[in-house]
Amino acid sequence: MTRSAGSHSAAKRWIIAVASVVALGLIAWPVLIHYEIPPFTDKGDPVTYGGVEPDRTAGGTRSGGDPRVLMPTGPVADFRNARTLDDGTHVSVVTLDGKKSGFRGKVWVWAPKEYTDEPKFAKSGFPVMIALPGGPGFDSNYWWAGFAFEENMAKWYEEGKSKPFLLAMPVLNPGPDTDGRYWDGSDIPGQPKMGTWLTEDVPDLMRQNFRTLTSRDGWAFMGSSTGGFAGVKAVLKHPDKFKAVIANGPDFVPDSLLWRGHEQEQRENTPSVLAKRLIAAGGPDVYMAFQVGTRERAATMKGVKDFMAQYDKGPIHTYLRPIEGGKHDGATYAPNLGLGPIQWISRYIEGPTPSS
Repeated sequence: MTRSAGSHSAAKRWIIAVASVVALGLIAWPVLIHYEIPPFTDKGDPVTYGGVEPDRTAGGTRSGGDPRVLMPTGPVADFRNARTLDDGTHVSVVTLDGKKSGFRGKVWVWAPKEYTDEPKFAKSGFPVMIALPGGPGFDSNYWWAGFAFEENMAKWYEEGKSKPFLLAMPVLNPGPDTDGRYWDGSDIPGQPKMGTWLTEDVPDLMRQNFRTLTSRDGWAFMGSSTGGFAGVKAVLKHPDKFKAVIANGPDFVPDSLLWRGHEQEQRENTPSVLAKRLIAAGGPDVYMAFQVGTRERAATMKGVKDFMAQYDKGPIHTYLRPIEGGKHDGATYAPNLGLGPIQWISRYIEGPTPSS
């Protein structure tokens, strides 16, 4: 039986319509995902990193007897996806109840694809970088979503510039900087213990959920402005726990108004005091990389250079990258991390070592 011309025309229109819908769908799909329009988003989905073993001993579990590697001890955190990178890795977030500080706040984390997808590293410990923001540092941390930070970290590892760091990106302050208040990343008497939060609770979260390194050789800070100060102070105050820091446009004085009446505690959180003490003790060695934009306040560059002139001796090793035309902001610091500072500290940071 021969089809009529009308039937052929109707079939053609139907095919064109279906093809158009498919084409529109292919175009719209990434748009819907980009703008996180349900159900075309995985934001908020659970994220797991695998390999968590409940801690049966005080020291945790080690990988195949390798004393350098601490397997994740648990308990497993309720990580939720915050954003998905093009390589399939996830930046996830959890609200952490800090057991040692008593502070409850958000922490964003990211693991490079080598952590989950590379068989030779399946039982290897990875180094951790605790990345701190400038500005208010509450109720967010701009490193988790800003400046293509995770994408660049992945690229810098592929280019041989950086170790494949696990990233922990906690809130820096317990509240907004109303009236210029901030907490100097410290345990100020009568205030939330933000120093303990950064140097105890956040590292504990990483140990509980990731394969890390048992020694300080796998632990570093990176921060901007007040986050840079907090990182410098953490490494100088706890050189037994942390080996290196990248400080972008930092200052070196704990000048929060909340220190009033607590001058002795303020002194114990002053980098110059801690540096003198570390030099007198003869170690352990720490590595401090600085970045400062040439368009920042002159006092910022002077502060960094003065600190280096006085304390780059004995166990304290420093490096400075001036950023020509750079300002006091994350947009200046982020891309320049891969033009010297990441390479420099990566020389001194351990891991991961392929499993045999």
